[in-house]
Amino acid sequence: MKDTRLKIVFMGTPYFAVPSLDKIHQSSHQVLAVVTAPDKPAGRGMKIQTTAVKDYAVAHQIPVLQPSNLKDPQFIEILKSYQADLFVIVAFRMLPEVVWNMPPLGSINLHGSLLPKYRGAAPINWAVINGEKETGVTTFFLQHEIDTGNIILQESFPIEDTYTAGMVHDKMMRIGANVLVDTLNQIANETTTPTPQVFTSDLPIAPKIHKETGKINWNQTGQSIYNLIRGLQPAPAAYTYLDNKILKLHAATFMPCKHHEVSGLMKTDNKTFIHIYTIDGYLQITELQLEGKKRMQTDEFLRGNMLKDSVLLPSYSA
Repeated sequence: MKDTRLKIVFMGTPYFAVPSLDKIHQSSHQVLAVVTAPDKPAGRGMKIQTTAVKDYAVAHQIPVLQPSNLKDPQFIEILKSYQADLFVIVAFRMLPEVVWNMPPLGSINLHGSLLPKYRGAAPINWAVINGEKETGVTTFFLQHEIDTGNIILQESFPIEDTYTAGMVHDKMMRIGANVLVDTLNQIANETTTPTPQVFTSDLPIAPKIHKETGKINWNQTGQSIYNLIRGLQPAPAAYTYLDNKILKLHAATFMPCKHHEVSGLMKTDNKTFIHIYTIDGYLQITELQLEGKKRMQTDEFLRGNMLKDSVLLPSYSA
């Protein structure tokens, strides 16, 4: 009888990858080792911090590899010594061919979008920023160009109008873990039917999020700005400037309406509300953070910060 248990090396770093690692570890397949980012100092005290994937592996007695250079000959030899059937990659660095082409069954990746849409580093953020109503996960075989390999499985789910990127992230990592194990079972049973991706010029992509991504252009539609706020939560957050200080907007509600105010005009009663006008309505700000201050609800913020009744916020080109 054919052995359908795969010997796997898992590669991942953040908490997003942990449910997938856990699901595989609890399955019939064997996790021989994990590869994750090196420990590094972080925070005000510069204490050494380990990755979420390493923490899980250590707690479950799974060997851990933390190469700083994925082409290091010593690392390559150690990796070969495990004689894994397959490498599984979830939220990790781009791999050199000498790594992803090593196992006899290849390497697979779990990506946070419905490929070929949103290839790149930040698919969850960009799906929300762009106002998508649906997203999902994709498993695929790695090949030379990033996020371009043949698709194995996909599963979609709706993005509700109130979802932030953080909410989509949390839902996606649970769904993704199940899809990943289904993918492994198909590979083990030799029932996969990989489908090549078809690329067109109009496909949205998902580049890395930079600071400039979050800068609000008040001349855009209110829905676009609302989507930007949702898409950059919980971090790094959309922002504007108030008295030359960064003002992060963490949560808001868009109220479409006709008005005669200038886009970017902020109005407040200094007690309960802050409204910022857009070309087609206004944003009712419910959670915000002024540079040097903690994140606060609007009423709490107004108790400690007296604002002018009306302030015109700076706007920028898209």
